[in-house]
Amino acid sequence: MSLGASELRSYATNKSPKKISQTETFIAKIDSYNQDIAGAILAGFQELGVKKDEIQGKRILLKPNLVETQIGAEHINTHPLVIRGAIEAFLHLGAAQVLVGEAPGHRRDTLLVLEESGLGEILLEDRIKFVDLNYDDFYTVANGGGYAKRLPKLTFPATLKQVDWIVSMPKLKTHHWTGVTLSMKNLFGVMPGIVYGWPKNPLHWAGIENSILDINATIKPNFAIVDGIIGMEGDGPIMGTPRPVGAIAMGRNLLAVDATCSRIMGINPEKIGYLATADGFLGLIQEKQIKQRGETIASVKKDFFLLENIPAFQKLQN
Repeated sequence: MSLGASELRSYATNKSPKKISQTETFIAKIDSYNQDIAGAILAGFQELGVKKDEIQGKRILLKPNLVETQIGAEHINTHPLVIRGAIEAFLHLGAAQVLVGEAPGHRRDTLLVLEESGLGEILLEDRIKFVDLNYDDFYTVANGGGYAKRLPKLTFPATLKQVDWIVSMPKLKTHHWTGVTLSMKNLFGVMPGIVYGWPKNPLHWAGIENSILDINATIKPNFAIVDGIIGMEGDGPIMGTPRPVGAIAMGRNLLAVDATCSRIMGINPEKIGYLATADGFLGLIQEKQIKQRGETIASVKKDFFLLENIPAFQKLQN
């Protein structure tokens, strides 16, 4: 279940989130970035029971995936027009402010990545504030998951305390260490570089999957919107190749959204270590427990290419 802003701040002291027996995800077919993405997201909100009074007057932080840039490549980062669609949808429901924030782990110059990705131009046109989470003020709280034993405390950008909703907006991609990188893994990108460095090695040393679980358990994000219009297969999250899927997936529970997205990619989420571990703790991954709204998984499913020489992919193929 999603927690409100005040509950979010105290979550780190409570490792027993309310148990849920069923959740929902929504899939929309979107074949092109030039289609009505805001309309699709609003349709998803309606199907998922996101009411206007939940959003009206609230501050919303959108956290896209901005990792690297290549001219003309649409399979690496969350597409700017998907982010614009989310901005329009939240403002349509009366959000007081929509912010976009990111803390890339590969590049120290966040603003250069922002400009090269094309997102900077979109945000300038729409007058949307961008927050460089790598250099934001920060606060430290107890680790709400406890999986990474080396990290009894976690430090986050202050912006996370100043917003009401945290929305993860990843790209649909494979990942050579974790198998897939979706809405939960995307929150690695809220961890400030001025604390964790580049490429955030303390989180890697503590175990990437452990760190993913702890970050999500501590900040308890509210929503996920996954850009699967063009995904990435093969040696993701940077060196892979484009995989057109033509879909956006979304939902309140990030684990359920990631399980649904894994199935869209032709991957069993129960074979992905951190997703399987989070089942029953951070949400649900069992298909029978996830009510599918909008399109069916089968109608958009594309079997993603998994390289045989990558250990993470070998586990998924067995």
